[in-house]
Amino acid sequence: MFKYYPVKVNKNINTFARIEIIDTYNFIRMNKTAIVRCEHFNSAHRLHNTNWSDEKNLAIFGKCNNPNYHGHNYELEVKVIGDCNPETGYVIDTKILSSLIKDKVLNRFDHKNLNLDTDEFETLNPTAENIAMVIYNLLKPELEESMELRIKLYETPRNFVEYPYI
Repeated sequence: MFKYYPVKVNKNINTFARIEIIDTYNFIRMNKTAIVRCEHFNSAHRLHNTNWSDEKNLAIFGKCNNPNYHGHNYELEVKVIGDCNPETGYVIDTKILSSLIKDKVLNRFDHKNLNLDTDEFETLNPTAENIAMVIYNLLKPELEESMELRIKLYETPRNFVEYPYI
């Protein structure tokens, strides 16, 4: 994309210079590759805000506020974006990524009641949005700093969240 900017050649002559504007964000990302690992876990939870009345919780969260909890079969997509290593051809070895997800996410949340069995949701409402953010925060420190991370979490086949959303 080009834009024209006024420039002063000397004190008597004004002209316009044609300057190319480069979208550096997309230019830098053109050389990146994304690898996606899909996983699955089952968890129960209850959406509830302890600062609200039972009536307000029921009005906002509906049947997701069931005092006896309810479950989901979550589908998780973990996307790692980075440069391919010239020696291996990998952004990240899928065996390493799979192991990280198992260790940091699946072992922690699979077949658990998120409200009762996990430290992460002791005081944090386990919405799909919050679960995705927690997963991101568990995995990101394990990756090289130059790698980007995206989480997509399906709570149902029709409802999913993405974090971070860029």
